[in-house]
Parts: sequence; structure tokens; C-alpha cells
Amino acid sequence: MPALAIDSYRCNGCGSCCEMCPEVFGLTPLTSRAQLLNPDQEVTEDVRRAAAFCPKKCILVSGEDIDA
Repeated sequence: MPALAIDSYRCNGCGSCCEMCPEVFGLTPLTSRAQLLNPDQEVTEDVRRAAAFCPKKCILVSGEDIDA
């Protein structure tokens, strides 16, 4: 099963992931950068779409090359 992570150093806090998958992603109150609301979140097609639309490519799905 693919794992999901966020590289918070790359994140610019645009919030596109939160708009696309509000049940999966949120913005931290302290840094206004993306965070996973559930670290054991299943990787769905919507999550993959959010990763593809991320302008900084900071949503990481293990075993998948999102920079391609």
C-alpha cells in the first residue's frame, strides 16, 4: 500500500490540496503549511490528483514519481 507524506520545507501554503481533499489535508496554524490530518490516510485517486496539482510537488506518495 502506498504511503503518503508532505515535505513541509517545499510547501508554500497555497492550500490547493486542502481545497481538493479537505478530509485529508489541512494547513498548520503555526506555519500555514500543509499537513496530513490522518497519517494513515489511504492514497485515493483524489489524493493523487492533489499531489499532481501541487505547485511545489511537496505531496509525496511512496513508490510513485510525481515529478515526471
